[in-house]
Formats: sequence, C-alpha cells, structure tokens
Amino acid sequence: MRSFDKSTRLDPALVPLWVGLWGFLGLFVLYPLVRLIYIVFTTDGGASLINLIKVLTSWYNRKAFFNSLALAAAVATTGTFIGFLFAFAVTRIPLPRPVKWFLGAVVVLPFVSPPFTSSIALTMVLGPNGLLLKLLHAPDFNIYGFLGTWIAETLTYFPVAFLTLTAVLKAIDPNLEDAAMSMGNTPWGTFRTVTLPLSIPGLANAFLLLFGSSLADFATPLVMAGHTFPVLTTQAYLQITGMYDIQGGATISFILLVPALLVYLLQHYWVEQRSYITITGKAGAPSVVKGGGFFAETLMLTIISVITLFIIFLYSIIFLGSLMKVWGVDNSFTLENYVYVFTVGWKAVKDTVLIAVISTFIGSAIGVTTGYLINRKDLPWRKTLEFTSLLNYVLPGTVIGIAYAVAFNSGPIVLTGTMSIIVALCVSRYDATGIRATIASLQQIDPSIEEASLSLGASRFTTFFRVTLPLIMPAVITGMRYLFVVSMTAVSATIFLVSVRWSLLTIRILECITELLFAQAAAFSVVLVLIVFIAIGAIAVLFHIIYPNYYRQLRRP
Repeated sequence: MRSFDKSTRLDPALVPLWVGLWGFLGLFVLYPLVRLIYIVFTTDGGASLINLIKVLTSWYNRKAFFNSLALAAAVATTGTFIGFLFAFAVTRIPLPRPVKWFLGAVVVLPFVSPPFTSSIALTMVLGPNGLLLKLLHAPDFNIYGFLGTWIAETLTYFPVAFLTLTAVLKAIDPNLEDAAMSMGNTPWGTFRTVTLPLSIPGLANAFLLLFGSSLADFATPLVMAGHTFPVLTTQAYLQITGMYDIQGGATISFILLVPALLVYLLQHYWVEQRSYITITGKAGAPSVVKGGGFFAETLMLTIISVITLFIIFLYSIIFLGSLMKVWGVDNSFTLENYVYVFTVGWKAVKDTVLIAVISTFIGSAIGVTTGYLINRKDLPWRKTLEFTSLLNYVLPGTVIGIAYAVAFNSGPIVLTGTMSIIVALCVSRYDATGIRATIASLQQIDPSIEEASLSLGASRFTTFFRVTLPLIMPAVITGMRYLFVVSMTAVSATIFLVSVRWSLLTIRILECITELLFAQAAAFSVVLVLIVFIAIGAIAVLFHIIYPNYYRQLRRP
C-alpha cells in the first residue's frame, strides 16, 4: 500500500510549486471553462436553458451524441488493443534491436502527422476509385461513415496507447515473470496472472486517453464521417464556422462533458483500488524476458506485420502525392510542392516549431511536477488537482478553442493573437499524457527507495533528481514526445486561435485541402513528419547526455 511523506504537507519548499500549479490551472483551465459555461447557460444576459433545450430536442444532435459515444468506445478499445500488441512485442518478444526500432518508428507515423492526413491517405487508397481498390480489382464501396472514421482514428491514436504501455511494460521487473515460469506456469499463464494485471494502470490510462481523443477529434470525422454519420464535434464546428452560432456550437460540444468525465471517474476509481508496485529496490539476478509462447508470439507478430505494412502503404501514398503535380490527374514528377512549403509556407514552419519547443519544455516540467506531487505528496486538494489537470484534455478541442477565444479576447487578460495563448493551450490541454504516465510509473515504484535516500542524508531535491527522476525517465520521455508531437499537429483547438502574427502548419495543410491543393498539403505533411522525427531523436539524445548510465543500467539481457 502506498505511503506518503506526511511531514511534507506544510513544507515551505512545496508551497510555491503548489500555488504556481493552481495558478496555472486556474487561469488556463478553470477560467476559460467558466466563461464557456456562462455562454452556454445565458441568453440575453440572463440565466437560461434555451440553448441546451434546443440541442437536446434535435433528433440529429441526439444521433450525433450516440454516434460520438460508439465511435469513441470502438476507437479506444481497438486502439488500446493494438497499442498493447506493439508495446508487448518491443518489450517482451526477443526481436533484433533494428526490428524494434523499425516498429517504433512506423507506429508513430500516424501519430506525428496531422489527424486528417491519415483520412486523406485512406480516401486515396480506399475511397471511390481508390488506388488499393484498383490494384485488387475490387468493386467500389462506401468508406465514409463509421467504418472509415473508426479506421482512420484508430490508426491516428493507437500510438498514444503504444507509448503509454511501452513505458509501463518496461518498468515491470522481468524477474516476476521468470519466477512464475520457474514455478511451472505456462507462458500464457504468466502473461495472464502477472504481466497483464501489472499493466492495468497503463491499459486504463491508454483507454482514457484514446476515448478522450476520439471524442475531441473533429478533423477526421470532418473528412471521413460524411452526412450519414454525424458526431457532435463536427456539428459544433460547422455550427460555429458555418452558421456563426457560438452559443449553439459551444452547447453541442458541452454535452460531451458527461461521457468524458464519467469514463475518467470510472478509470480513476478502478486503478486506485489496486496496487501495482513492481520496482522495490531489491536486487535480483538478470533474467531473460519471455514472450507468451511460440503460437501466441507468431499470431501477435502476424497481426503487427499486417498493420505495419498497411501504415507504410498509406503513408507512401502521402509521400508519392507530394512529388506529383496533381494527384490522379497529372502524375508527373515535381519538387515544386516542396519549394512552395519552404517559401510561401516557411513562416508556418518556423512558428510551429518554436511554439512546439516552448510548449514541450514548459509542459514537461509542469507534467512531472504535477504527477510527482499528486502521487507522492499528501497535500490538500491533491485529487482535485489531478482532476483539473485532465479537464482540458477530455473536453473537445472545439470547446477549448472557443473558451480560450472568449476568455482572452477581452479583459481582464487579453492574449488573443499572441504566442502565449497557443502555448498555454498546448500545455494545459496536451500535458495529460505526461502527467498520467508519470503517475502510472510512480505507482510501480516503492516509496521506500526514496525514503532510503532521505535517510542517508540526501535532500529531497537530490533524491528527486538522482533517484526518482531516473526511475520514471520512460514516462518523462513519453510525455515530452507526446507534447511535442501534438503541439506540432494540433488543429481542433488551435484553429480558433491562429492569427496573422502566428501561423501553424496544420492550419496551412487544412487550407490546402479545402482549396483542393492535395499535392501541397502532402508536402506540408511530409515536412512536418520529418521535423517531428528529428525532434524525437533529439529528445532521446538529450536524455542520453543527461543520464549517460541510465539506459545501460535498465537494459535487460
């Protein structure tokens, strides 16, 4: 059972951190939400339920509501399952190191590209007259609706589950699995009774993150859902941008709060009732990590191979499209699309990278601090802080964008048109992965390790940076990677905050798509993906430099 350092409740060193975190969340989470609620529940300056009644009495909106729930549940379930398969393969199956690196690189391809990029690629290969249908001589079928949206969102968001579950599986001591095997347990029995139960924090967190991602996504349904499969996010977006009805759009999205918060509360209650400590500080002999048996490994690798090849095929289409003048019309080779990116679109490239870098460093510091204080310190309102830190993530992006635009467009704080408002949105909205990954990793570390360091005379500062931080490094790297990627690819919320002074790559890509400039959109996407991969490598090198012995110590034979 987890213990807390009760003496730190009034520790003066923690007061500035605690006040600072609450100040940040109060300004960039609670304040915009209050302004949003005020818009939803007021009419002509007075309290009213008219906006909510209009939305709930519309059969089309009710259909969109249930469609949103069904889609989110399907994406969260399949995405978590696929993410776990990939994470288990790279951490438990004895594959060659280049193969593991290749799988990891391919998995994040959909994740590091804008949400609608996979939708466009899917349309090119499986839509009317799609390339894959032509190659297989298959008849046309309707990819739009639930099927296309489900496939596109699953491909886009399952890397979130992969990154989260990889960190959790790496933190599980393989000696526990070897002990089960030495007692006569089968590989499947060991997986079912040891590995899987200890992975529950990561599985629950991954499901929550994917469910929230699907609920908040409007870019993919905007391209793939069509009129036959409406969801609330697209309804809200079209209500705002098409009919200029901010109250109506905000009210439609506001309804999504109920299922999103319910899933979070169920997940939180489920995980908190169990103990998942696997790192105790006790020495153990090195062990060989086992998989789940020959048949299970073969089946798992077959599924992974099929998904990997399909991802490579889809994104090869994006690359080929960036080298053609007009996809499907004039397929002649050209580099003009990349010239367009580095001339006309150069400002968007610079602005996006700068915003992503600043958001990553600020968000990582806030995420680790928040996760550590929530899990390790018995401070007042600890659970409330955790709940508040996830609010912006579970809210649909359109709602957050509208709330920020309303809250910071006029006094007392005016940030509209500045870089600060975009950075604040990225940090407050996308820091959830870093916080949850930190908490999940800390749940596996026995506090007695830190207590031993303190008893030997080390300060809390030294203990954190020399003991705790190295042990949760996979979670830190996961949070940094995720925050940088989503800061580069965000569109649903930031689309309401861009201005002439600050431009984003995703907005430029969306503009190209709406103007039917698919070749230029593909070139922008390729450049964005390359930037993200370079940044991911730079983050790994950075931590190798800071903690040169860390990965060597954790490497298991």
